Amino acid sequence: MSTPSPAPVISPERLAAAYSYASYRQLIDEALAQGRTTGPQQSEALTAYTILNVQRMSRLDKTVKLLPELATAAAQLTEQYIWLVITEGWCGDAAQLVPVIEAVAQASAGHLRTAYVLRDDNPDLIDRYLTNGTRSIPKLVVLRADTLTEVVNWGPRPAEAQSLLNRLRAEGMAHDDYVREIHAWYAHDRTQATQHELLALVQHLR
Repeated sequence: MSTPSPAPVISPERLAAAYSYASYRQLIDEALAQGRTTGPQQSEALTAYTILNVQRMSRLDKTVKLLPELATAAAQLTEQYIWLVITEGWCGDAAQLVPVIEAVAQASAGHLRTAYVLRDDNPDLIDRYLTNGTRSIPKLVVLRADTLTEVVNWGPRPAEAQSLLNRLRAEGMAHDDYVREIHAWYAHDRTQATQHELLALVQHLR
């Protein structure tokens, strides 16, 4: 995590144009209905990934059970925050993580409000949160609701998954193969690493 800037991360007008979780999901569904995915990058492979991602998100929406301590910490927050999420419909990590982020916000008794923006429509935003020089997503940027200044940021994946990815890439594993390995990790982990890292983030806000 980097040192936050004292300047607002996003303008109120731009924030107002961000997607809610429901409208983000609807955007993806509407794109798929046209044989597309979100953003300017279009290919059959990205569309196929997006179809899988909708299935992943729908499953997680139904099955994510927050750790009691995470739900309690979110509900006991005393200030208001915006959870700005930089994402895309074709991103497999986003499909694994965004439903968990949304579940934490829903448990916060109104203290956390999510706002979703697309990476490739907001290059200036993602370029503030590069991972090893790349525009990896999702990125969660926690903003104070009154000033829209950054408190902390998280992502694009839990530390253990990031370490696994770095190792597989260093070993020269092909893209499709390491993507399968990462999703196998997510399936085995069952959102636990994500939830523990988000717990630490929420506790940081208190």
